Amino acid sequence: MADFMTSTHRAKWVFTPQQLVEKYRAANQRAREVLEKGGTTLMTIDADGSLKYPEPQINTKDNANKRSRAKPVSIEEERCIRLFLEDKIQEVCKNFHFPHKIQATALIYFKRFYLQWSIMEHDPKNILLTCIYAACKIEENHVSAEELGKGIQQDHQMILNNEMIIYQTLEFDLIVYAPYRSVEGFINDMEEFCNADDDLLQMLKTLQETARLEVDKMMLTDAPLLFPPGQLALAALYNSNALHKVLDFDGYLSNIFSRQSSMHTKSEFIESLNAIDSLIKNYRCPPRSETKPINKKLESCWGLSSHDEGKKREKKSKHKSKKSSNEAQNAPSLA
Repeated sequence: MADFMTSTHRAKWVFTPQQLVEKYRAANQRAREVLEKGGTTLMTIDADGSLKYPEPQINTKDNANKRSRAKPVSIEEERCIRLFLEDKIQEVCKNFHFPHKIQATALIYFKRFYLQWSIMEHDPKNILLTCIYAACKIEENHVSAEELGKGIQQDHQMILNNEMIIYQTLEFDLIVYAPYRSVEGFINDMEEFCNADDDLLQMLKTLQETARLEVDKMMLTDAPLLFPPGQLALAALYNSNALHKVLDFDGYLSNIFSRQSSMHTKSEFIESLNAIDSLIKNYRCPPRSETKPINKKLESCWGLSSHDEGKKREKKSKHKSKKSSNEAQNAPSLA
């Protein structure tokens, strides 16, 4: 069985808060520099699969106007778009009835991708769908690109076009460790710790279900990039137990530390649990009204006018499958 302690997830993809800030700043600055030179930021794929910024267009009056209107998206605005679309990842996965592990893997892929790139460089709506597609593959729950595209009325070719970009950006580190399995492991351990009878087993089952919902909330924050899955799982169980009061959680933590050697003290560990809880409490999914003006700025960064975007949507519509009004109503909107 794979071991988190020896994994690339632990070695390469758990960061400090300052490291996250630096990575977001570096990606944003790179895109800003392209705009300052008069270019557009949406990267294209060469025939050999390499990525590049579009060649500067002929200096016509229309192109000059587009460049003058282009305003870079700030780091805070990038975060707003990411938060909005991460919520959409959960929505799409629930719409397809995907297991939690696919939802978690897709979210972590998306988060990791935008540690390396700015949303000005790769359309996050396209990357979102490709991350879900890649997660389905790696978690052995394969869904075709065509089926995924149909389900949300998007051109499936876009998913295939971005697949290799995702893998390269993730450095082919495709195995991720989500907290859901750790929650299950801790519940089994709690059964032994409490010497659980039938009534307590039922209470622990309730504790587990509530903890899964807590993990769902955590996955929308920076927590998966800052903490290992075991700590996330315990934080979820800690919050769940505060609600249901199933066991002496402080005593359970003491029991864990008495059985295992750890680089951290119990008090340091509780500080981590509180930090995770703070991330959850401070999380807010931005409403669509906040993302609309940012999307307009993105279009200008990509060199698109409202006319260009209209033509783009018209072209996409030709690829959409005919659906019943009920299906169309249920399809998640990424706008």
